[in-house]
Amino acid sequence: MTENSRIKALVTGGSGDIGATIATQLAMDGYEVWIHANSQLNKAELLAENINNQGGLAHPICFDLTDINAVEAGLEKILATGPVQVLINNAGIHDDAVMAGMTHQQWQKVIAVSLDGFFNVTQPLLLPMIRTRWGRVINIASVAGIMGNRGQTNYAAAKAGLIGASKSLALELASRKITVNVVAPGVIEGEMANSSFPAERLKQVVPMQRAGKPQEIADLVSFLASEKASYITAQTFSVNGGMV
Repeated sequence: MTENSRIKALVTGGSGDIGATIATQLAMDGYEVWIHANSQLNKAELLAENINNQGGLAHPICFDLTDINAVEAGLEKILATGPVQVLINNAGIHDDAVMAGMTHQQWQKVIAVSLDGFFNVTQPLLLPMIRTRWGRVINIASVAGIMGNRGQTNYAAAKAGLIGASKSLALELASRKITVNVVAPGVIEGEMANSSFPAERLKQVVPMQRAGKPQEIADLVSFLASEKASYITAQTFSVNGGMV
């Protein structure tokens, strides 16, 4: 597959554990992958280099999802090479506190990255995607957005909002052969899970008694981005070892 024949994919939050694994899998699937980062551009650059060394095609890109001017500049650079037809909205942060002790800044910051960031990136890419009459939008939510989690009203609100927005967007785009789906991970191996969920805690909250692997998320994303999933849209897929 030549560079010109590759479908472009953008993975936001591509420098994190899940995002990096998704980006690598999509590159292995033959997409031209743009790996977005904000504060960890060096990780995105290293990942892109590794992918390119393995015969894939990847580019790092850096912008703040909450800064609309920065987003527009970043997307302009990508769109100059053609439309993005596979969009993975993976970026998100958490800043936990019980709501009685949560500051407005904690609330706003989490909503801004996870929910406003989704809009800021997705909206400008839609018309170019629609013109191709084919596309995939896959949004990474969380089990917290489905069942809630103590100390995460902000994060749960953002992820639940992402699920609702995805269902509505799916209805708007279905006639254009563009699907919109949500993947809602549970406890997944990585820096956050390893520090927050020791083995005994995992056994209490996860029926399968283990954390999921980033590759298990990437495999589902890979399927949803493929032609095999062309009749699946407006759905939320939980990957959580039976938590809910």
